[in-house]
Amino acid sequence: MLDSCKLKSTCSLPLIYNKKINTSGTSNADVPLADPGMYQLDITLRRGQSLAARDRGGTSDPYVKFKIGGKEVFRSKIIYKNLNPVWEEKACILIDHLREPLYVKVFDYDFGLQDDFMGSAFLDLTQLELNRSMDVTLTLKDPHYPDHDLGVILLSVVLTPKEGEHRDVTMLMRKSWKRSSKTCSRPAFPVLGFCRAELQSAYFQNAQFQTQSLRLSDVHRKSHLWRGIVSITLIEGRDLKAMDSNGLSDPYVKFRLGHQKYKSKIMPKTLNPQWREQFDFHLYEERGGIIDITAWDKDAGKRDDFIGRCQVDLSALSREQTHKLELQLEEGEGHLVLLVTLTASATVSISDLSVNSLEDQKEREEILKRYSPLRIFHNLKDVGFLQVKVIRAEGLMAADVTGKSDPFCVVELNNDRLLTHTVYKNLNPDWNKVFTFNIKDIHSVLEVTVYDEDRDRSADFLGKVAIPLLSIQNGEQKAYVLKNKQLTGPTKGVIYLEIDVIFNAVKASLRTLIPKEQKYIEEENRLSKQLLLRNFIRTKRCVMVLVNAAYYVNSCFDWDSPPRSLAAFVLFLFVVWNFELYMIPLVLLLLLTWNYFLIISGKDNRQRDTVVEDMLEDEEEEDDKDDKDSEKKGFINKIYAIQEVCISVQNILDEVASFGERIKNTFNWTVPFLSWLAIVALCMFTVILYFIPLRYIVLVWGINKFTKKLRCPYAIDNNELLDFLSRVPSDIQVVQYQELKPDPSHSPCKRKKNNLG
Repeated sequence: MLDSCKLKSTCSLPLIYNKKINTSGTSNADVPLADPGMYQLDITLRRGQSLAARDRGGTSDPYVKFKIGGKEVFRSKIIYKNLNPVWEEKACILIDHLREPLYVKVFDYDFGLQDDFMGSAFLDLTQLELNRSMDVTLTLKDPHYPDHDLGVILLSVVLTPKEGEHRDVTMLMRKSWKRSSKTCSRPAFPVLGFCRAELQSAYFQNAQFQTQSLRLSDVHRKSHLWRGIVSITLIEGRDLKAMDSNGLSDPYVKFRLGHQKYKSKIMPKTLNPQWREQFDFHLYEERGGIIDITAWDKDAGKRDDFIGRCQVDLSALSREQTHKLELQLEEGEGHLVLLVTLTASATVSISDLSVNSLEDQKEREEILKRYSPLRIFHNLKDVGFLQVKVIRAEGLMAADVTGKSDPFCVVELNNDRLLTHTVYKNLNPDWNKVFTFNIKDIHSVLEVTVYDEDRDRSADFLGKVAIPLLSIQNGEQKAYVLKNKQLTGPTKGVIYLEIDVIFNAVKASLRTLIPKEQKYIEEENRLSKQLLLRNFIRTKRCVMVLVNAAYYVNSCFDWDSPPRSLAAFVLFLFVVWNFELYMIPLVLLLLLTWNYFLIISGKDNRQRDTVVEDMLEDEEEEDDKDDKDSEKKGFINKIYAIQEVCISVQNILDEVASFGERIKNTFNWTVPFLSWLAIVALCMFTVILYFIPLRYIVLVWGINKFTKKLRCPYAIDNNELLDFLSRVPSDIQVVQYQELKPDPSHSPCKRKKNNLG
């Protein structure tokens, strides 16, 4: 009786390997109901053979992704123009169980476009032998075209237990059980005592491994975070290869670090281009990474010519220091001159809802102190702090055939991009995640997008909201109606967010006068007749304002209305006789003040632009038609020269219209922060022009312009007025940033009543 009690108590421990023990004391085969702990999977990506061609030249630029459990754990470098690439890259991956297979996907890299799928394969980790190097050949397949031959990928893999001691305990337990089954029909006291001690040891070690599993999940969580910033300034090119018949080129440069991309502007007809462009990449790996750089010659109407390539190994560069690099272009001629600075950072993070920086009083006080008015000149780039709580979503669109979705959420602020986990088979997911960002520009727009996860294809879009930081009311939980991709109309579902913004107003004002941060992950411009028409109408409306003003002035000269012409004549004499230069900013200041008093008195002259909304809706319908008829009308894509010209005209019209709309919206107080900033600037200009002679002002301006390159050779040219206007939203953006009224049925109170009913 005592023996059976001891046996029962021993087996109640959380065993790593469960045993089926019969009444005779013999043991059956081990049944591995749970993995004994973490494993280390060492992979050497050898090469590919006979891969699929995805480019026009009959080649591909392949790279490989490794995924486990839907998460990317490694990405190889790109091998350009090769169907039999040799990588010889090693990856070390920690695995907390063997149930999930290793998912291998091969893509063809296309800069500026979605990378082409070249095939995938699975590696069943449970079939690997421990502590033994194995060569594996994976046959690539496309799930949609299973009969296509897409080549093979060759790997070498070694699977080893992460902790050897735990395995030794498990083997010792097995031996003790086998010895006990051979010596007697029922386990004796000494044997039971030995097994009990070993099982207790295994229990405590299992607790340690559970802690390590939590650490492993933390490692996966940190894979979404970036560890630092790579600031790159593309200065110039020297003696580049001539690709055109005139002995010159139209060069531009493409950069890529992981999924991050940047394309420089095109410098026409030169072999020694001067770019002077600055942009940032984010470091997601502690050891750094490799930046792939390619130089191209722009050719209208045909494929761009390849000039050369080079790489920058970030692991070889020291941090917190600016490096001037002169890189020789391989497979071509010439050099590229760069400035590269690596800065360690911890400005972006993600955590569960229970970990809230602003709810901790000490942390909140520290953040408030960090952005207090007394620390104006401490790190001017650090403007503010943003905390976003992604709580839940309700009533999402069903993207799967089962009537459900696998939603996850992407939160973006400029180039900062973080993801929640996926909630499977649910239209009302609860994420309960807190995201924190460092604000570099208070005029940035927070974008929250909901996707449906699809393992075999790219994620399906479910909805999106765009929230300007200056429109956020701190600490308020709000239900935002999800919009379509163009942000012009509602789609199905709402998302509940709670957002807090803390910033230094003086730093934010100063940062307004420098160039706006450029997003390096943007959709390519496409040709759309509806978009072209919309931009033409917007430009026409801006031009008509000037035309109508000219007609009005001309009517005063023609005395069409004698009282009006007489008043204009007297005003002309008075202004010209008393005119001083300071009156120009003073008039603009009076116009801003007049509109402000109209708004606070309830006589708001800002009307909702229904014309723009109608055009956006028409464009969306036209896009749907274009998508349906894309196969029938595919010939337009072959007329490259016409397409380039049309896109250029389309973009120019958009810039002209946006410029006029931004000026109007500044005086209409569309963004009060910017309008107040304009008032402060105009007051300063009025005082300066009143007290300081014009020649002194022009002298200071000229000295600054002439000596700027001498004082700072690699300074990026900018215009403070244009930088200011770039922060003012155009009419299109005003419509996109408008919040839609939520459906009353999504109210929590209403939902409770319905449930009670």
